[in-house]
Amino acid sequence: MTLLPKAAPRVNYLNNRDILKEIHLSKNNYCWFRDRVNDHQYDIILSSVDKINQRTIAEARRNRADRLKREGIILDPKKIPNTDIVFRVSCWDHIPKAPKKLTKAEQKKQKLEDILDLDDATEDELLTDIVEIPVLDMNHVRVNFPPFEHYRIDEDKKPYIVGRSHWKGDLATGEFSKDHGDMTKKLALMFIKLCERYATRSNWRGYTYNEEMRGQALLQLSQIGLQFDESKSQNPFAYYTAAITNSFTRILNIEKKNQNIRDDILEINGLNPSWTRQNAGKGGSSGSYMSGPVVSSYEE
Repeated sequence: MTLLPKAAPRVNYLNNRDILKEIHLSKNNYCWFRDRVNDHQYDIILSSVDKINQRTIAEARRNRADRLKREGIILDPKKIPNTDIVFRVSCWDHIPKAPKKLTKAEQKKQKLEDILDLDDATEDELLTDIVEIPVLDMNHVRVNFPPFEHYRIDEDKKPYIVGRSHWKGDLATGEFSKDHGDMTKKLALMFIKLCERYATRSNWRGYTYNEEMRGQALLQLSQIGLQFDESKSQNPFAYYTAAITNSFTRILNIEKKNQNIRDDILEINGLNPSWTRQNAGKGGSSGSYMSGPVVSSYEE
């Protein structure tokens, strides 16, 4: 009797739960909390403080009980006090307004000044041409993730604030800040692993500029990584994979465009273009390679 070898167990190198945890910890680095240990973990996400009612309180209790159950603590949702529940409320009130939009004449003047003062350009302005950074809100200053506030309720079910995103210092004397925090090291390593694993796929690994694709994707993730909205989805893996795909495709299109320009210049000067250009429309057979100078189709 011949024993068949056992198949190697499938290794899940990343999962949504671990990614969500690191996203949460990274966002906390940009936040103020009254009690950083007890107030950072929310039980439900709401669009407004007015949404805090009996129904959302009951849902938050169930969410809290499910989370504690995964940690090995069995608790009846009905026995969770209302005062223990933390509500995350999406809020832009503490974010400064965006600068007034310039007129066309002012934009032309600004472009000229930007050319002359390129060294004084901000990091966000320099990255605009390299990565795609979505604008979360047109009326407020651009931030790296949707802003929010954390609330608890007292015995009379009146909400009071216990946490605020993009805030430095305490609630009374603090100020808005979007640069004082950073993402966790573990989340950064997850981004690197995502890009490396994606680059080994059969439809990408053969390109000579594969490393440039990985670099572009990693830069894109570093800019939009925290913009994942937990209230809309619990699948950050798909969100990041889509961003990586867009980055790889962008580099591919740029390289194809540059290759076409190089081939056009070579043909104009009577030289052989790339094999891709030579084999275009010829079925790619091994005997179809062109030899000798190429007659240019451009008028000299």
